[in-house]
Amino acid sequence: MILGIGSDLVDIRRIEKVMSRFEQRFIERCFTDIERQKAEARRPGGTHMATYAKRFAAKEAMAKAMGTGFSGGILMKEIGVITADNGAPSLELSGSALKRLNAITPQGHEAFIHLSLADEPPLAKAEIIIEARVKD
Repeated sequence: MILGIGSDLVDIRRIEKVMSRFEQRFIERCFTDIERQKAEARRPGGTHMATYAKRFAAKEAMAKAMGTGFSGGILMKEIGVITADNGAPSLELSGSALKRLNAITPQGHEAFIHLSLADEPPLAKAEIIIEARVKD
């Protein structure tokens, strides 16, 4: 069963503008250590801004899919994009974001988050589907 769907579209230039003024504060407030490492590894190739923008969009999309936005104490850093063993992007939740996901997941079910990321400068997008599956 589908618990939630969310999508977000970000103009990479908007992220560049914020980073030009508040880079360290913005990164520390919004991104996990894993996300920072991934983006900064791409700085020499110049694709780090798109990497940050896609992750920013994923956080927004997840907040929409959970039906809350960033309210109820949910913080951006509690929604982190990670890479699965097969190379696919996935999400790791903590704190209030994880509590919200657990709250919307029916008893006897397990939540699975499907994440798709894409960029075509100047845009970056993320799409989320939260699926509930019966526990084995």
